[in-house]
Amino acid sequence: MHNARLTLDPAFRIGSIDRRLFGSFVEHMGRCVYTGIFEPGHPRADDLGFRSDVLDLARELGVTVVRYPGGNFVSNYRWEDGVGPRENRPTRLDLAWRSIESNQFGLGEYMSWVRRLGAEPMLAVNLGTRGLTEAVDLLEYCNFPGGTEMSDRRIKNGDPSPYDVKLWCLGNEMDGPWQMGHQTAYEYGRKAAETARAMRRLDPSVELVACGSSNRQMPTFGSWEASVLEQCYDQVDYVSMHAYYQEHDGDADSFLASAVDMDAFIEEVVATADHVRAVGRHGRRLRISFDEWNVWYASRFAGESSLEWAQAPRLIEDEFNVLDAVVVGTFLISLIGHADRVAIGCQAQLANIIAPIRTELGGPSWRQTIFHPFAAAARLARGDALRVEPVGPLIETAKYGPVPVLTAAASLDAGTGAAALFAVNRDRVNPLSLTVDLRALPGASLRSHQVLADDDQRATNNQQNPSRVGPRAAAGRVVDGRLTVTLPPASWNVLSIATDISVGRPADVVPDFSTDFSTDAK
Repeated sequence: MHNARLTLDPAFRIGSIDRRLFGSFVEHMGRCVYTGIFEPGHPRADDLGFRSDVLDLARELGVTVVRYPGGNFVSNYRWEDGVGPRENRPTRLDLAWRSIESNQFGLGEYMSWVRRLGAEPMLAVNLGTRGLTEAVDLLEYCNFPGGTEMSDRRIKNGDPSPYDVKLWCLGNEMDGPWQMGHQTAYEYGRKAAETARAMRRLDPSVELVACGSSNRQMPTFGSWEASVLEQCYDQVDYVSMHAYYQEHDGDADSFLASAVDMDAFIEEVVATADHVRAVGRHGRRLRISFDEWNVWYASRFAGESSLEWAQAPRLIEDEFNVLDAVVVGTFLISLIGHADRVAIGCQAQLANIIAPIRTELGGPSWRQTIFHPFAAAARLARGDALRVEPVGPLIETAKYGPVPVLTAAASLDAGTGAAALFAVNRDRVNPLSLTVDLRALPGASLRSHQVLADDDQRATNNQQNPSRVGPRAAAGRVVDGRLTVTLPPASWNVLSIATDISVGRPADVVPDFSTDFSTDAK
């Protein structure tokens, strides 16, 4: 058995964990919307046609914000098609996914659904085949009280109160040649800047996300961010990141180390944004909206051109195994570990499309293996992220070289005294003995240790066996302020820790040596 150690100390604060870090993504793609979250006539459908079983699971998942309607879909989307009486809505061709879009679910339905979920809306505007005028029209429809053409249309359509949407994405993956209306970095940067300026003139309270690179492997990565932000830095609040990972050719060790790449990606985007800030003499720091991330076996997808025209087809409905769930856990650790700069995260997507929740037409819904790490992190990662600096063995990987066997992140909520440690053992063969120094946390005790692991690392949940894989309780003990636990091979671990720290303690007992960029002056 290998050994590793780390320390939890409130003095080593990274930054506040934004609740928006635990978001999701709903796109008009495949069966995410239709027969995913929306299925009138289903036995569990509510009065608006929303699947209440999926709403229940999404609440259990802990989703805090939902990005909509895309994704590639948004770059060919006319938002007006999805409002007003359903019988009057046109059926359109979606060029992104070669699908037939009925528009029976649109903006009004989304807003009703996200309210019932209890999450914050995050809307994307079409800057591919459309532009500034249409984006401002959409903002007026959503957020202006009334007395204008667009706001009165919302009122006529049954929503008298403004939606008050704060988060807006200025397009989607505009660097990608697959995108309808693909642009150069300079073209997009200018378009984003002018659209942002107009949107802020209408509603100064909006928070705007500029498109970063579609992934770290794009040939324009880095130069894209620099050029775009040179044009629009002062007009936006966030730059987006997207990343998907999969196991290639049976190389499970490299797959389990995928978060090494995610960490580097985040740090490179931060460095680029800060470079633009320095050169441009900008006063505030931008933060990151990591609004698409997940495991996706993209090599199994033959591409958009291979698709036949269909309505809500089955599309990239990957069935995830134990290793996939452990890797998702490492991504959550990466996001929490960069809480000082990553403010928004959206796992893609919520239902059916590479999703934590699966459904069948007229039938059941169930939790995929990747559901469990997300739900645990969303539930327990509160307050501040703490720097943990694990010390332990390395494991050799073909893609990333030697990487730490242990990756971990921690949180501490000073208001409740609750701490949480999220830890992954990347070794597929050997357990890992972990010692956690808790002496800086007065009265620390272990509430629970939950483990997701399995002797069959390829085990999955499916319709026939929906609960095959799930978290289980494990042991641990605290002696003289040190917690000792065993992390099984290839495992995601969640340790809930109680402490005597509370809001009433003097501020100098919990010093803050970090820079909380969320409070930088705008």
